[in-house]
Amino acid sequence: MGCADPGLLREQQGKVGPIPNSHAERSDDGALNYTETSKSAIDTLNTLYNSSEGRWSPEVAWWISGVALQGILDYTSKTKSYDYLEQANDIIEKQKEPLPWWPEGEGLFRADSTDDTAWWALVLVRMFDISGDSWALDTAKADEEYMYQYWTDENCGGGLVQSIRTKTYKNAISNQLYALLTASLHNRIPGDTEYLERSKAAWEWLFASGMLNEDHLFNDGLTKDEDGVCINNNGIVWTYNQGVILGAATELYKATSNTTYLDLARRTADAVIATSSLVRDGVLVELCEEAQSCNHDQQTFKGIFARYLAQLSSVLDDDPYRQFLEANAKMAVEKARNTTTGFFDVSWTGPFTDGTLGTQASALGLLVALI
Repeated sequence: MGCADPGLLREQQGKVGPIPNSHAERSDDGALNYTETSKSAIDTLNTLYNSSEGRWSPEVAWWISGVALQGILDYTSKTKSYDYLEQANDIIEKQKEPLPWWPEGEGLFRADSTDDTAWWALVLVRMFDISGDSWALDTAKADEEYMYQYWTDENCGGGLVQSIRTKTYKNAISNQLYALLTASLHNRIPGDTEYLERSKAAWEWLFASGMLNEDHLFNDGLTKDEDGVCINNNGIVWTYNQGVILGAATELYKATSNTTYLDLARRTADAVIATSSLVRDGVLVELCEEAQSCNHDQQTFKGIFARYLAQLSSVLDDDPYRQFLEANAKMAVEKARNTTTGFFDVSWTGPFTDGTLGTQASALGLLVALI
């Protein structure tokens, strides 16, 4: 069974919503047209697309194609332009098959780690938003149930393990994604209580786990001290760990109207902006950028933060983080983009040296966040 109804696809592909200045990336006053810059970023991204594999740059980690597809579906949802929906449907059709490196998951995006599974489950949630296809939502629910099997109180008093192969490592990203996914499911299922309770439990465990440091930023995960007590591993503070928790807070606020979620999220968002290792001269950075050592995963992180910072900002009075995001987008377009190929570098302050699936997916996340 496909993700989106073929008749619906044909109908939607014939409809393109209004796109201002559809052939110009800037308006008459010089402001960026985020719809057009996003579309340009997608078209450049698609130069990496392998249609037989149903992935961009198949040699790069599978989850990053999920993040790239999320960016395209966010674009689709916001612009009501269905130019890329057939491609999205084809990707989902191919990627729902059992993964060659993890046939034990039996397909439907069930990977050998809880975080990789979650990235694709969130893609399905967005596809449901666009198409209304119950298959997408039902599959996201099945992915959540698969992940929930790996929640255990035996180690660190709760939380999901990251590695399904080894049943080891309780980290920030898997549990942040789980809180986000379950809250997202709750908000799309009338009368649900179970997913909301699971999201709340994941949120509460995260904030009590020790991963949140004294600066109100999440380190990478947990380790154990000499007495076997779970403690913060003092791993690198990555932007995406801060971003996904903002997304979870936004969904939980929508579910409960409890502003405590927003207050905690704002503390983390403000901490990121105030931390010199994460923001320099008003622009997001990763610690690996200065040494030019960011791997494909790390190249992807900032766009994820931007996506969820924008979602948080949209439910707050006066959209307080938009100006920060706009400054990042302006810098990235002017300094980090190759004017010939359209690829973006990992460093949004430039100069451009190389573009990859990760760097392009990240820039796309930033640009679409501002539509």
